[in-house]
Formats: sequence, structure tokens, C-alpha cells
Amino acid sequence: MPRIDDQRTRLLFLNVGHFTDHLFMLIFAKAAFSAGLAFGLARDGAYAEMIPYGVPSLILFGACAPIAAHLADKWNRNGMIAVFFVGIGIAAVATSFAQSPLEIGIGLSVIGIFAAIYHPVGIAMVIEGGGKVGGRLGANGVWGNMGVAAAPLITGFILADYDWRLAFLLPGVVSILIGIGFSGFVRSGRMNPPEPCPREKALVGFTPGWPRALLSLGLVTAAGGFVFGAMTFLIPRMFEVSMPAVSVDIAVTGALAALVYGVAAWAQLFIGRIIDKRRIKPVLVCVAMGQPILIGVMAMQTNYGLLITSLLAMCFVFGQIPITDAVLSRYVPDVWRAKVLSIKFMLNLVIGAMALLTARAILASGGGFDTLMVVLALAASLIVFAALLLPARAGEDTATEPAPATT
Repeated sequence: MPRIDDQRTRLLFLNVGHFTDHLFMLIFAKAAFSAGLAFGLARDGAYAEMIPYGVPSLILFGACAPIAAHLADKWNRNGMIAVFFVGIGIAAVATSFAQSPLEIGIGLSVIGIFAAIYHPVGIAMVIEGGGKVGGRLGANGVWGNMGVAAAPLITGFILADYDWRLAFLLPGVVSILIGIGFSGFVRSGRMNPPEPCPREKALVGFTPGWPRALLSLGLVTAAGGFVFGAMTFLIPRMFEVSMPAVSVDIAVTGALAALVYGVAAWAQLFIGRIIDKRRIKPVLVCVAMGQPILIGVMAMQTNYGLLITSLLAMCFVFGQIPITDAVLSRYVPDVWRAKVLSIKFMLNLVIGAMALLTARAILASGGGFDTLMVVLALAASLIVFAALLLPARAGEDTATEPAPATT
């Protein structure tokens, strides 16, 4: 039987992996403007011109997830996480030596390929064993969104005194070292999954009602991916432009964006604990309804009003994340989870990349961030419709009964 201390260390590595994944994928969101200026782009168009170089990375972040899931199932989940840490670190270090926007785009694309490993493999490992999945997913989600928060904070302070290259180089080296430590933990034989709970042992096939549940999750994932991708990428720059009465200092606006992401991240832990005790569908509907309302209000705010409404909106955006994964864990057996998760994240992240192209088109055509927020509020309205499609009991009725096997 795995020791408690070993299980805590195992979850710590998996949580650090989630932090690392989101950190690396959002370094460019804060560094894009500075990198554009360094390569001679005009100040008023540098940010919009650099956005397309980050899009392939986000597409690969999602598109390569099924490949990562397949390799993990055929080879080894632990091995894939080790490859994730070391690979994404080496890719970031290589990106720091880019000599043109095109080379940055290539480096970011490689980062996206390695980043694709974590979600289908790491989340499946967090779910292993069953039990209070909501709490574990909530905690893991907090770590992931702390990575979202750390990206503008760390990058902003580095940019204030150095340049964009160091913003990739330093995290890259740290990730390689973490990967080496993780590999040592695996080789020690202590990286074993927890013993499955009774319900997890009984879940040998898909739970009845799974087609409707997965359709609902697919729609939530598509609309949510558009909103999440845009909100996490654009807020740091939005703060630079729309909060002149607060600060125009790049380090300060980066810290404020980090504050928003960091505080909002705890909504995942709160929601995760709720869904371990309450029916999931009403919680998802409530969380979904808050998003279009608050994002719409953001369109009308500047300065401190924008800061407050952004914080509230991100609480609802982040709070949705553990709900969908918990629903998936109740309908899909472990043998299929990495594959289903990979499709879920591919859909989420590829559509998130499309959100950046939409943002770029709106900004390049003269539209402002207020127009962008209205578009995002409309997209968030679709999440409410998708949440209403979820089966009423979300797998709870069959929680203690063996699910029939499917062929």
C-alpha cells in the first residue's frame, strides 16, 4: 500500500507540473509587447503584430494532447511527466535565444508540444483512486492558476530590469531541475497511484447517461476554452492600457494581473469541495451564469472598477474548471480517462487559440478591449446553455453501483 507521505509528494509533483504548464504558456502573453519592440516593431502595433506568433503554440498545446495520452497509455504516465518537465524547460531555454519573431514562434510551438503532455496525463493521475476527486482537482486547479498568476508577475518584474529573453531562460532552467528531481522520485519506486476506492473499483465501464454528459462537457469546454484562452492572455495587456489612473508601470500592471489570477484561483478549491458534497449540475449552472454578466460589466470599466470586475469574473471562469473534470471522472473509467481528457483539452485549447485570432482581428481593425469583452460575454452565454444539458444527477445515482461494461 502506498505510504501517505509518498502520496503527498506524488500529488505535489503533479501540482507543480500544473503550475509549470500554465506558467510557460503565458510568459509570452506578458513578454510579447517587449519582444516586439526589441525586434523593431512600431510601439502602437507591436502587441497586435506579435499575437499571431503565439497562436501555433496554443494550437499545438491542444492538438498534441491526444498524442500525449496515447503515448502515456502505451508507455508510462510517470515517464511522460518527466519528459514534460525536461522538454518544456529545454524548449524555453532555446526560445530565449531567438533572433526574430519567427524564431520566437518556432520556440513557442515546441513549448506548446511539450505543454500538451500535462493535462491529459497529469489530470488523469490526479483522478486515480477516486474518492474525493473534487477536492484534489480543486487543489490541483489552484496550482495551475497560480501558474497563470505567476506568469505576468514574474515576467513583469524581469522585464522591468532585464529583457524578454531572461523571462524564458530562468523558468526553463528551473523546470529542467524539477524534471530531474521527479525522475529520481520515480526511480525510487515511490510514485505509485493510490488504492482505488470502492466506486472506482466498480467503474469498469461508462456510467449510464454518458453520451449526454459528454455532449454537455464538450459544449462547456468549447465555449469555456474561448473565454479562458482570451481572458488569461489579454488581461495583463488590458491592465496596461485601461488602468492609467492606477499605474502605467509594466511591473505594477503585471503584479495586478497576477493578483487577479492568484486570488481567483482559490475559487477552484472552494468549488471542488462543494461538488464533493452537493449535486454538480446546479453548481455548474450557477458558475456558468456568472461569467457573461461579469465579463459584460468589464467592458464598461476602467482603472479600479476594471480591477474589481476582472477579479470577480475570473473567479467564475476558474471555478468552472474542476467541475467538468469531476463530471468526467464519474462517467468515464480510468482506462479511458487520458484519452477523453486529451480530446477535452484539445478542444478547449485549440478554441482558446482561435480566441486570440479573434482578439487580434478586433484590435487590428480599431476595436478596443471593450468590444472584445462584449464578444467574450456572448461566448460565455453559451456555457449556460451547455450546463443545462448536463444530466440532473451527474453520475451520483450510480456512485456506489457497478457500471455496465461497454464494448
